[in-house]
Amino acid sequence: MYQTLTFLHSTFRWVVLLSMIYALWRAYRGCFYHKTFSKTDDSVRHWTATVAHIQLILGIILYIKSPVVKYFWKNFSEAKESPDLLFFGLIHIVLMISAVVTLTIGSALSKRKSTDPEKFKTMLIWFAVALAVIFIAIPWPFSPFVNRPYFR
Repeated sequence: MYQTLTFLHSTFRWVVLLSMIYALWRAYRGCFYHKTFSKTDDSVRHWTATVAHIQLILGIILYIKSPVVKYFWKNFSEAKESPDLLFFGLIHIVLMISAVVTLTIGSALSKRKSTDPEKFKTMLIWFAVALAVIFIAIPWPFSPFVNRPYFR
């Protein structure tokens, strides 16, 4: 089960990233080209947040099942000195929860704005901040913190 969760979580991140980039592109386009906030824009906003929530649920389940995380919490005083253990035991989950909370707030605020430019601007700012945090928290193969392959 752990390997399956790892595979799903690793693979589904691409869906999250692509949906966030697409949502940001739509928000940017709407904001700077004075577009109308359409049903498609609203669906993209909603589904981007939904996809991020699904990924977060997969991540939390993986976190609970992870032998690395179990070791980290059982041996916290010595494990916190290891960059890999500290990253997966604490940093990754805190940053990802923060990013999804930021994305959710941005989605909710954008939905409640009364004008189209406000909707696009709110979505653009909050989703961009969330994406920046996600980029920092992903264990990329080139990451200076900890690295993993693009697909596991």
